[in-house]
Amino acid sequence: MAITLQFESAVRSRYSEAAGQKVEALCCPIEYDRQYLKVIPQEVIDRDYGCGDPSKHLKPGETVLDLGSGTGKICFIAAQVVGPNGRVIGVDMNDDMLAMARKYAPVVGQAIGFNNVEFRKGRIQDLALDLEKLDAELKANPIQDANSFLAAEALAAELRITAPLIASDSIDVVVSNCVLNLVEPRAKRQLFQEIFRVLRNGGRAVISDIVSGEAVPLDMQHDPELWSGCISGALLEEDFMQAFVDAGFYGARLLKRDAQPWRTVQGIEFRSVTIEAFKGEPGEGTERNQTVIYKGPFKEVLDDQGHRLERGRRLAVSDQTFHRYGREPYRECFEFIASGADPSTTGPCCNGSTCC
Repeated sequence: MAITLQFESAVRSRYSEAAGQKVEALCCPIEYDRQYLKVIPQEVIDRDYGCGDPSKHLKPGETVLDLGSGTGKICFIAAQVVGPNGRVIGVDMNDDMLAMARKYAPVVGQAIGFNNVEFRKGRIQDLALDLEKLDAELKANPIQDANSFLAAEALAAELRITAPLIASDSIDVVVSNCVLNLVEPRAKRQLFQEIFRVLRNGGRAVISDIVSGEAVPLDMQHDPELWSGCISGALLEEDFMQAFVDAGFYGARLLKRDAQPWRTVQGIEFRSVTIEAFKGEPGEGTERNQTVIYKGPFKEVLDDQGHRLERGRRLAVSDQTFHRYGREPYRECFEFIASGADPSTTGPCCNGSTCC
């Protein structure tokens, strides 16, 4: 517990400082689409601490959740991409960052002609707990002894159920920019599970983060300066991709990988990558009523469900698999043979998500 609090304290302190003045060491050089920067105040741009641009993979009309939204730069870009029919929610636990983001949200809204961004206070590994609601309750009933501490824990558990910060199955796209590495090791599994929970079926995660070329040794992991500097909490490159798979995602793919490392510390390379992963219908049907042909270019591949696909050969698949192949990222890899049906527009409607 002491180490966990040390991690969070170091991150909170460093990013509060970064909200007040620009800190060069916290960010990689990123080229954003300049058309979206015109309406964003310079103070926000100067305090952007990221390592990628997940906003370039968004679409009009989507509901977007930005984890670790900071002063709001990615949210303000996303607001313009998704347009007036879309919605953007930023989550951050740092009061100074939130204050700046909320200060400029109306300014950006006025400039683009609509207000579709809001910012909420929470921890990205616990997206059900609204920290501002908890703050309000604790001010009315402060912790004074063990009994009131236990009551506060019970209150937090109740708030997660009755008034969640982010509801389950409510988001089309979860994005994040160089923040997941800041979550302490024991909470990282929960973090990926929370991303999966809040996404609708057919939704996706597009995450830019720092990964390491080798396992980070314990002495570096226990260094608060390296931790808050996006170094010590970095997952191994292959483990980062696997974390999405372990949480239940399918179709995980590498969208971008920086060839040159951002930093090299104790001989270990740290670089930026952007991963996309999809949430689909659980389970796999037993009947094989549909047929697909894998078009190549590989002679043979194995998908996330264990289907072995041979180039040019027909394969009988279930309805669920058929419709999954009909969406990103698989659609261009297949020919679909099912009475002329288009798998991207037929079948169950994924709880009303954009996949149908």
